[in-house]
Amino acid sequence: MRSLLQLSRRLSSLSSPRNPPAPLLGGGVRFLSETPLCKILRAQPCGSTARDGEMGRLVIAEYREPCWETNALDKKVPMSLMTETGTVGASHGWVATLKDGVVSLQDDLIPTASDSEPKRISLPPLQTLPHCQTQLVTNVAMSSASPDEDEDCILAVKFVGPQLSLCRPALGDKVEWLNVRVKDPGFFSSRVMHSKRDNMFSMPGAGGMMTGYWDLEKYTLRDRYFTPHPELFQSEWDRLCRCCRSEHMVESPTGETYFVKWYTRRCLRSRGMALTERFLVFKMLGKETTQHTSDIGDLCIFLSSKGEPFCLQASLYGLPRNCIYYVGSDDFGKVNIADNVMVKEMTSSPAPYFIPPQP
Repeated sequence: MRSLLQLSRRLSSLSSPRNPPAPLLGGGVRFLSETPLCKILRAQPCGSTARDGEMGRLVIAEYREPCWETNALDKKVPMSLMTETGTVGASHGWVATLKDGVVSLQDDLIPTASDSEPKRISLPPLQTLPHCQTQLVTNVAMSSASPDEDEDCILAVKFVGPQLSLCRPALGDKVEWLNVRVKDPGFFSSRVMHSKRDNMFSMPGAGGMMTGYWDLEKYTLRDRYFTPHPELFQSEWDRLCRCCRSEHMVESPTGETYFVKWYTRRCLRSRGMALTERFLVFKMLGKETTQHTSDIGDLCIFLSSKGEPFCLQASLYGLPRNCIYYVGSDDFGKVNIADNVMVKEMTSSPAPYFIPPQP
């Protein structure tokens, strides 16, 4: 009980972070010390080995107005992080791995992090709640970008099924897992995210009709009522009904919350790959209503199958407004929310995801 209360107090203190974001210069110009937005692509084998096995040179794509530029870095990373089972999630650029019941956090894939002295945080063995499992992970989320130094930073790991586990990685030998049993089956396959505005972790329920919030002392469930979906031809709805759908929540820099439905389909002509079909975006209004929107203003949303979603102000980064950038398990690209015009490419790596600019 004591550790639970301590964890709760730490989370409530996030409203006044120790390391606030670097301010912006007048005219919307960022400090040059802020690293650019980038996308992890792959690692090129270089024949070297380390304690963690074969190493490779990190290849990223940085967004430099007006396009993405591929850059092969001298930085070496474990090739194991580029396999389908290498990582179970990512948040703020840190990747999470799961092996033999132990979750570890690594900064290897952050381009500016040291490859000679990578930061690795090995957490205590997971505790599996009765009638739960801790082998399959939906995703991970963190409340800050410094799990190695910030004692207020909380890591949330959502497993497929009822279990949600949280801890404070920076506590070292004092780290303890807080395990929450999610009773509603509508959240068993949901993805967890952290809201800076509400200082809570939350998850969208299956179908998007409700949202669960955790304040670590009690679990609260709020219903979200959707306005009618956009008017689409019946053939379009028939096509979406044959797709797989995942729900994602993302918060804008100014505190608005958006709910995104990501539709994918299996394409037999492309070896059964899961290809993106469409996105539907809803803006949350108040506490209990949402409204479909085709215009999110001067914003861009970044979604990936591995990483936690995030949102940026488009004009500050030279990005086209009102777009979703995505990295799926088999494709990646950009879509304009207003007209659903999609520019996509195929990918053969299951590991890539976006890394937000690091101040």
